[in-house]
Amino acid sequence: MAQESVTGRDELQDVRDLEMPRRGTGCAAEPAEDAHAAIPVILDCDPGHDDAFAIMLAAANPAIDLLAVTTVAGNQTLDKTTLNARRIMTAAGISGIPVASGRDRPLMAPSGRVATEIHGESGMDGPSFGEPTVPVVSTDAVGFMHSIIANHAEPVTLVVTGPFTNVAALLLAYPGVPVERIVVMGGSTERGNVTPAAEFNIYADPEAAQIVFGSGLPVTMVGLNVTHQVLATPSVLSKISALGTPLAAVCVDLLTFYASTYKSLFGFDSPPVHDPLTIAALIDPAILGCSSAAVTVELNGTATRGATVVDLDRWTGAAPNCDAAVTVDPTRFWDLMIAAIRDLGDDT
Repeated sequence: MAQESVTGRDELQDVRDLEMPRRGTGCAAEPAEDAHAAIPVILDCDPGHDDAFAIMLAAANPAIDLLAVTTVAGNQTLDKTTLNARRIMTAAGISGIPVASGRDRPLMAPSGRVATEIHGESGMDGPSFGEPTVPVVSTDAVGFMHSIIANHAEPVTLVVTGPFTNVAALLLAYPGVPVERIVVMGGSTERGNVTPAAEFNIYADPEAAQIVFGSGLPVTMVGLNVTHQVLATPSVLSKISALGTPLAAVCVDLLTFYASTYKSLFGFDSPPVHDPLTIAALIDPAILGCSSAAVTVELNGTATRGATVVDLDRWTGAAPNCDAAVTVDPTRFWDLMIAAIRDLGDDT
């Protein structure tokens, strides 16, 4: 898909130089006046095994009003990630939620990298999927997101579980777009997973990530330091399998393939399930504990490009621009995730 230019180096420098407001330490937005009101969410993703679980959790839980699923190149090429969103939504019986296809490459590079070694040639290897019935809207994801945000009665939260390209393009194309909060799966307060320093979603488009962190909007970062503690153990797979539905079988097949690649590449006995933690943190803020910190993205380091530099100890004196997750409750997460698979499976 041909993409219009949405940034240049001068624009990027302007965003880098923004002054960031100091904010509180919570992992999620302040509770709404109506505690039972669902949170309006656009989920921007690159399915991907773990993105599939984020889609299911967002669609199933009544605390989330899933307005759209938008796709970006990342775990696989854009055509494959878009197809995978449609596949998992069809398998889970998720209908009435639009899917829009977005950017097929990073903001400032002619092409990006994919994660075939983790997610396989399809981007979501493991199960056998039938022909998807969920359509794709004709509007590009960036314009589609803006239209939803501008016209929705309540402020919209963006959840990003792939490279940040679509959301950075949105912020550049529509300055001042009234986003409530951006919750991202990306980065780490510790190590990387594609280089020693960099996590995949940030490394795939570091300039886009710096635009998001430097936007002045409330940002919550759910990084590898917490997602590596949320594992799809044999006990978890057994609980999902015991649901006995076709969707549960798809989920087990997804996690079994994902486990095999994480074992061979990283030596994990069970794979971490990164992306749905973003949605879970909105549903139940107690799942994560956060620290307010200044976060910058390394753009030029020879060995550190794509690293998130998270100033938890306030060494720099810079004002915090992000709530960075530092603790996690895996049991609370899996209770939500398994309930979502159960509820969707009962409807298919």
